Amino acid sequence: MSMYTVKQLARLSGVSVRTLHHYDEIGLLKPAFTGENRYRYYGREELLRLQDILFHRELGVPLQEIGRLLAREGRDRVEILSRHRTMLAERIEYSRQLLRTIDRTIAQLNGEGTMTDKDLYQGFAPEKQAEYEEWLVDTYGDRMREGIAASKAHWSWKPPEAMQAAIAQGGAAEAELAERFLAGIAAESTELDPLFDVHRAWVSGMWGRECPREGYGGMADMYLAHPDFRTHFDQRGAGFTDWLTTAMKAYAARQAG
Repeated sequence: MSMYTVKQLARLSGVSVRTLHHYDEIGLLKPAFTGENRYRYYGREELLRLQDILFHRELGVPLQEIGRLLAREGRDRVEILSRHRTMLAERIEYSRQLLRTIDRTIAQLNGEGTMTDKDLYQGFAPEKQAEYEEWLVDTYGDRMREGIAASKAHWSWKPPEAMQAAIAQGGAAEAELAERFLAGIAAESTELDPLFDVHRAWVSGMWGRECPREGYGGMADMYLAHPDFRTHFDQRGAGFTDWLTTAMKAYAARQAG
């Protein structure tokens, strides 16, 4: 089995020696052993762990969360890599949508095609929005149709960048909750209430009207019912969907008191 010093691993992986030393210091990537010459040596297991770390970095996971994620993921390499592949494939498809929009815009500016105003924003809108709306109406009926129409009316007069900013805010609120999940906080803990206050306020902003506690609890059922939501949430950690929906319902129930 090949063993690598820090310098050799740095050349092999493209990660700097300084970064590898830092990973050792924070316990994220320990060497297999330290020789009598005080050199750090890394084997196959450490190389695979470094690959995991780099995948998480590419997916935008903060460094302080990666250790917790690796601890939760266990040692099933096929499952871990399959999860990475799913997330990267989704990112590639999203990038392809944006590239198509760029290409069509360049073509139009060169007089080689036409685009509607709506076409200018393809790839920027929430993915599969029309499909989700159809599923919601089929599942929850006319009240959901009315709610979707009201939300669209609320956003119709706002510029596209306002929607993008709102989506980013929702992602940040979701990330805060994921941090508590990864830290092992119980879903029923009242410690989560301030975070759910923020998330519920974000939902109200997206709807263009107040999100009642019953509606907020109902969103948890929606997250559980559609497989795309589970795929999305579980990207932050296996089991996050179940934890999140349990926590949302517990939070909504507490608001009745």
